[in-house]
Amino acid sequence: MYIVKVGGGDAINLEGIVADLAELDHSCLIVHGANALRDQIAQQLGRQKTILTSVSGYSSVYSDERAIDLIMMTYAGLRNKRLVELCHQHGINGVGLCGIDGKVIQGKRNKGIRVNEGGKTLIKRDFSGKPQSVNSELLSMLIQNGYTPVLSIPIIDEHNVAINSENDDIVNVLQDALKAPTIFQFIEAPGFLENKDDPNSIVKRMSPSALEQHEERVEGRMKRKMLALGRLFQAGAAEVIISDGRTAHPVKDALAGKGTLIK
Repeated sequence: MYIVKVGGGDAINLEGIVADLAELDHSCLIVHGANALRDQIAQQLGRQKTILTSVSGYSSVYSDERAIDLIMMTYAGLRNKRLVELCHQHGINGVGLCGIDGKVIQGKRNKGIRVNEGGKTLIKRDFSGKPQSVNSELLSMLIQNGYTPVLSIPIIDEHNVAINSENDDIVNVLQDALKAPTIFQFIEAPGFLENKDDPNSIVKRMSPSALEQHEERVEGRMKRKMLALGRLFQAGAAEVIISDGRTAHPVKDALAGKGTLIK
């Protein structure tokens, strides 16, 4: 079985990814983003997102109640259902779920994010948190009966409240529960880049032990991604392929050795 993480950027070739998956003999579970769509709809509604950077250097989106509504509209609504529609058009029996459906992804709400503002350290509390458990029975039932789960945020917290969470962390708890040997991550870049501004600086192969060194050299959301990748291998992943989701055949390209292989 493959876990397939699809980025939420505007240029991601969703149809190409789905068409490639339809030709595989492996069962799949898809986890998708929708950040570009969320930002587009937010702009149309006259809303602006707020990015918080913790004192330790990790960035995340500030998620108040209106932000959760927007996530439900864009991630769990429009993007999820259009992606499920694409699956059916290519012969994949997709089932769209967000983390609150059947408590498929349950987490714990953050106590707060420590940030620096105006020379002071403040605690910002919002509707975000870390995934902690997976409804493996529900996912296994679907996969064993020929369905392909298509998952998005929000997830559900310990008080049955919808919360935002990071897809990298969600993939980690899925891996811990389902033990997929290979995880694909499709992004808007040729792979992991040594220099984010140079598309030719792709790192073709990396060992899990090198992830910590890379984490020290990057900033913002990429810093969080490096940390999450390290945890994937702690959860038992055999290999992770980070590859370009913008090409005509993203999955075939990844299987052919394009992108970054972490093994």
